[in-house]
Amino acid sequence: MSAATLFPRLGDVEANTPPGRDRAIDVIRIVALLAVVVGHTVMATSIIRDDVFIWSNLLTASPVFQALTWVFQIMPLFFFAGVAASVQSWTPGSPWGNWLLRRCTRLYRPVFYYLAFWAATLVVLKLLLPIHVYEPVAGISTQLLWFLGAYVLVLAAVPLLARITTTGRFVAAAATGYAVVAVVDAVRINGDVPTLVGYLNLSMWLIPGMFGVAYRRRLLTAKAALLLGAAMFAVNVALVAVGPYELSLVGIETQQLKNMSPPTLLLAGHAIMMCALAIAAAPAITRWARRPRVWWLTVIGNSGAMTLYLWHIPLLLGMHLVFDYLGSPRFPGAPHFVALSVLQTMVMVAVVGAAFVVLRPLENDPLPFWDGGVVAQRGLRSAAVGLLLCVAGAATLASVGWGLKDLGLSLTAAMVTALIAARALAR
Repeated sequence: MSAATLFPRLGDVEANTPPGRDRAIDVIRIVALLAVVVGHTVMATSIIRDDVFIWSNLLTASPVFQALTWVFQIMPLFFFAGVAASVQSWTPGSPWGNWLLRRCTRLYRPVFYYLAFWAATLVVLKLLLPIHVYEPVAGISTQLLWFLGAYVLVLAAVPLLARITTTGRFVAAAATGYAVVAVVDAVRINGDVPTLVGYLNLSMWLIPGMFGVAYRRRLLTAKAALLLGAAMFAVNVALVAVGPYELSLVGIETQQLKNMSPPTLLLAGHAIMMCALAIAAAPAITRWARRPRVWWLTVIGNSGAMTLYLWHIPLLLGMHLVFDYLGSPRFPGAPHFVALSVLQTMVMVAVVGAAFVVLRPLENDPLPFWDGGVVAQRGLRSAAVGLLLCVAGAATLASVGWGLKDLGLSLTAAMVTALIAARALAR
């Protein structure tokens, strides 16, 4: 059994933690991740009618749940924490491709296993399931990889974000990012422009990265961050009250203007609010994280963060299919809805916990032919590796609109090809 499969003792975790470790960032990252898993579990609903799998969520049933997305839409905190954790490791003048490859090696390592699982599973499911049950499952299979694609592109921009060294530069960069989203929204909402114009707003994900740099370099005080978070909350409320923006920060089919895909000004404002409040709360979070048991759980959780993120979706889908075929679908208005909700939550806690223990080594143990790539010097090779990783990130992001079917298959193949090419160039 490899060391990665064993949980270290509480005392060992504390002893091996560097004195200068920013514990708040680690807590924010794992709490945000657990909120995603819990949110998906609680919100997901499904039913099979006439051999059609209907995958939905409770956001369509109540404005109250839509309002709760202002608490549970915490994806900006992943970008905030990720850049805050990595910006100090960037050294100007070092090989950009090598720096990005080191981060992508860890990020994509479990993804190869995940894609292999879905490739085998979908081959079997295509033989067993009706076509209109199979296709939604194939479409959902890789949707959550959107985060990985966007995150890689943000990491690729860290050398530029690292130039934010003063409060003035931070304010200018964040204000410019917010203004760009505002202009794009104004053009696409009021003008007859191609839908693709809206995807210029993917640049919005750089804003949490800017806040990560500001946090790491102490460019924003806790008091100023709290005031900024409160101000942005008021602006966001006004955008919903008098503007064209929908209440839910998670996309649902009934929305005229989805806030997530592509991102809107409301989501950009929400990202600013969440990151500012995280900075304001960081001192208190750090004190809490000094409790040995809290820190132990934080370290263990972060050691399998991608495992939790990736594998909870196939487990959630599988559980819903079992309940649906057993005649106990969970959807608004279903008999025993509350009891089903409690039961499904308990099942997910058990299966996700088991998957975390079993699959965590896949995230931590080196993957043959993938780990170990190095680009020693700056130059064309380093640039080519970095650009190929950006292509992989963009293909990952684009593929989620289809999942592992139709155009999604070609885009996923492009992602894997770009990753293999990048690794081949890294000696």
